[in-house]
Formats: sequence, C-alpha cells, structure tokens
Amino acid sequence: MSGSNGGVVRSVNVGQPRELLLRGKPYQTGIFKEPVEGRVKVSGNQVSGDVQCDRSVHGGRNKAVYAYTIEDYAWWEQTLGTTLPPGTFGENLTLEGISAIDALVGERWAVGSALLEVTQPREPCWKLGAKMGDKEFPRRFREAGRAGAYFSIVRQGDVGAGDPVRVTYRPTHPVSLGMLAHLNSLDRRFAHLIMRLARKDLTPDEWNEVLGPLQLPASYP
Repeated sequence: MSGSNGGVVRSVNVGQPRELLLRGKPYQTGIFKEPVEGRVKVSGNQVSGDVQCDRSVHGGRNKAVYAYTIEDYAWWEQTLGTTLPPGTFGENLTLEGISAIDALVGERWAVGSALLEVTQPREPCWKLGAKMGDKEFPRRFREAGRAGAYFSIVRQGDVGAGDPVRVTYRPTHPVSLGMLAHLNSLDRRFAHLIMRLARKDLTPDEWNEVLGPLQLPASYP
C-alpha cells in the first residue's frame, strides 16, 4: 500500500532548454528545473511552462508529468551528505507525505484540480549524471530503487505549492513502481514485460503464477 492516502505538493518545477555536452557533442535538456510561484496548468502531455527537449525519453502521454518525493530526497541527502533543492532530479512535482515507491501502475492521484495516472518509474539517462556532476550517478539512482513516478494526465487542471494530493483509485494488481525500479536494475526487458502486464486485467491467481518465483524483497532500499 501507499505510505498514506494522500500528501501535499511542496513545489511545482519547470525548466527551459539548456545545453550539455557528451563527448564534445551538444545536447539540449530540460532537466534543470526550478520552483515557480502561483498556479500552473497541467494539460495535454505536459506542465505549462516546462520544456521537454528529448521526447524519445521524456514527455509524451505516459511521461507527461514527473514527480519525486521529499521522503526520497531525505534518503539521498543522507546518502550524499548534502542538501538538495526541489527540482534537483528534474521533477515537475516535488511531493511530501505520499509514496512513489509503493504507487501501483494505473493508480490515480488527484493533484490540485488535475487527475493524474501513475504509468511507470523513471529510467535515468546520462543527463542526470551530468547534472549531478557524477557520470556514475544514473547507475546509483537505478540501483537505489527510488525512481520517482511518471504520470499521464487523465483530467487537466492546475496545481500549486500547498495543494493536496489524494489517491482516488488503486488497482488490485501488485505491480508497484518500487518493484519495477528494482527489476530495472536486474533485467530491464523483464521489467517492461511486467509493466505491460500490469495494464492487463489479470486475476490474482495469474499474478501469483507470474510473480511467485521472483522472490522479490519485502521492501526496497
């Protein structure tokens, strides 16, 4: 289950294109996000004012909004020994009091006046390592299993700091983002298979047949 039935928006973050170099070649990225004041519209496939530079890996229907939690921030701050401001991980929504790790694929969250659907965990690319100043950070991020949550937009609306976050629907299947993030570090193809199955109407017995032999840990790092 989620750590609670609800939480709160700590900040809404957007970013404009910036340039990063990989082996001397320039790439545009929107990973550098900063908190914004007031209310921000969430519609279509994005947060208003936010630029998604490479839509092959970010953006689109299933990656319209990205969220990261203060609780996962606290873990990283302790691990890295430094303070991390909201937007560090390139998230649109920095949330508190609700678990991204325990969120199920297909779970729906009311955030402000918008309704969002959990789609998948983040798979970090080299740009996160460049932003963090550590080319090994994407691997560390993947192995930590604290991947945050991508959402599709079910109902457009607007969001702002202080808005409540409430779980309005929770599927009966057992596939959480924490499970998928853990599997991503072991076998990405299998993780994608499980994610696709989570969008099917399998019975509990069918899920037991699929997941029984995995012996996944009861909790994640």
